[in-house]
Amino acid sequence: MSRLSSIAIKSLLPYGYRSALSQLSKYSIVGHGKLFYSTESPNYRDVLVERAGKRKNVGIIRLNRPKALNALCDNLMQETKHAFATFDDDPEIGCIVFTGIEKAFAAGADIKEMQNATYDFVYKTDYLADWVFIHETKTPIIGAINGYALGGGCEIAMACDILYAGDNAKFGQPEITIGTIPGAGGSQRLTKAVGKSLAMEMILTGVPIDANEAERKGLVSKVFPKETVVDEAIKTAEIIANHSQMATRMCKQAVQTSFNVGLDEGLKYERTIFHATFANYDRREGMTAFVEKRKPNYENK
Repeated sequence: MSRLSSIAIKSLLPYGYRSALSQLSKYSIVGHGKLFYSTESPNYRDVLVERAGKRKNVGIIRLNRPKALNALCDNLMQETKHAFATFDDDPEIGCIVFTGIEKAFAAGADIKEMQNATYDFVYKTDYLADWVFIHETKTPIIGAINGYALGGGCEIAMACDILYAGDNAKFGQPEITIGTIPGAGGSQRLTKAVGKSLAMEMILTGVPIDANEAERKGLVSKVFPKETVVDEAIKTAEIIANHSQMATRMCKQAVQTSFNVGLDEGLKYERTIFHATFANYDRREGMTAFVEKRKPNYENK
């Protein structure tokens, strides 16, 4: 059996996770690469949290279980949920980059954590319902994906707003190989992203696609060398973070709504949000700055 096949068979969603960690008081200094700025971050075990950009207004969440190829264990998911909530509540953060290690964004999960779960348990606990925390984060999110994004790893990647892929990325839903189906959005988001035929092929065979095919089919926006994909995501994140946070959040809300409603209803919703921007200070400041031929001074209100 190939190494990829072996990983694919092990790639599924983890066996639940407890509520988000309480705010930790210990901090450590971490830094990665020329675009990163050292900053204080919670003493997580499986996640690295940093700030990036000239104005330090980009949050970085990096999955960091290299020996397990970032398998989505309970602790990793708890820490990820806490990190997203912390950045989403931080008024200085205007965009989040979500990434992993070069070999894997997330290759799946340890099946031992879920193999003995019963229908009674998963039904009564509405198992995986709280995986919506990425989708429900109001701050725009760019996923920078290297290596394997399989099973739950592919699902949490697709929950991001923008996806960039390294040239070594592999996207797949291999749940069928162990007798189950995607449970955190794989059958829904993948179909909307790549269409019915390819989604059916990927989910029914368990065979992943590479970065170039993912770009051709619209699953990711761009492909970069694996060494630079995170830096490229940060560059885009800085552009987004320097806009009005009120406006970027409203833009995100409008686009997300387009996936859930028909065209007529979506157009009405878009107009409602557009009208709402006229209650914002930043809308007036942005238009005034344009007329006066100067840079806007947004206050995110």
